Amino acid sequence: MRDALVAAAFRLFLERGYEQTTVDDIVALAGVGRRSFFRYFPSKEDVVFPDHERCLADMTAYLAASDDAHEPVRRVCDAARLVLRMYAENPSFSVQRYRLTKKVPGLRAYELSVVWRYERALAEYLRARFAGRADGNLRADVIASAVVAAHNNALRSWLRSDGQGDASATVDHALGYVQSAFAAAPAAAAARESAVGAEGPGSPEDVVVVVARRGAPLWRVVQEIETALARD
Repeated sequence: MRDALVAAAFRLFLERGYEQTTVDDIVALAGVGRRSFFRYFPSKEDVVFPDHERCLADMTAYLAASDDAHEPVRRVCDAARLVLRMYAENPSFSVQRYRLTKKVPGLRAYELSVVWRYERALAEYLRARFAGRADGNLRADVIASAVVAAHNNALRSWLRSDGQGDASATVDHALGYVQSAFAAAPAAAAARESAVGAEGPGSPEDVVVVVARRGAPLWRVVQEIETALARD
C-alpha cells in the first residue's frame, strides 16, 4: 500500500503538478482512504521522500555499531554512501524526485531539513569520537558539513545526468577530497595533545622552531612565525 501511494502521488504530480494535487486525489487514485495515507505519511511532502526515514535509521545504526578501530572520517564517509545506495536503488524515481524538488520551493525547504538531519547524525558520531580533544566539537561539525557537501555535489551531478554513469565512482571521488583533507587530522591532534602533556598548550616548555633564509626581510620572518604558531 505504501508503494502504491507513492506511485499514485508521483503520477499525479507529473500530470497535474505538485501544488494542484491533493491528498484526496492521491488516495482516490490509489483506491484507499485518507486514514491509510496518514498511516504511512504525515504529510504530502513526506510522500515525496518516502525512504529517508529508513535511510536515516540505517545510518544511525551503522554509526552506532562503530568502535575505536574505525577511523572516524572514513566511517562517516562510508555512512554517507548509504544515502547514495538508497538513490541508486531506483534511479528513475530518484531523477523524477530531483526534477520535482527543483520546481517546488516547499519541497526544496523540506529536503534541506532532511539533509540537516543526516548532517546532525554524522556530527553527533564525530563529536563522541573527538570528545576531550581541542576544538573537538568544531572539528566534528566541519567534517560532517564537508561530507554532506561532497556527497550532495556528486549526487546532484549524477541526478542531472538523468542517473547515467557510475554514481558510486562519482561519490567516491568527491568523498576522497574529504578523507584526504581530514582523515589524518584526529591522529595528528592526538599526537600534539600527547606531546604537550601536562604542561598544556602554550606552556613555557612549548617550543616552535622557524627556519628562514639569510637576508629574508623581517616581515617575512614574522609571517613565518605567525603561521607556525597558528598551525601549532
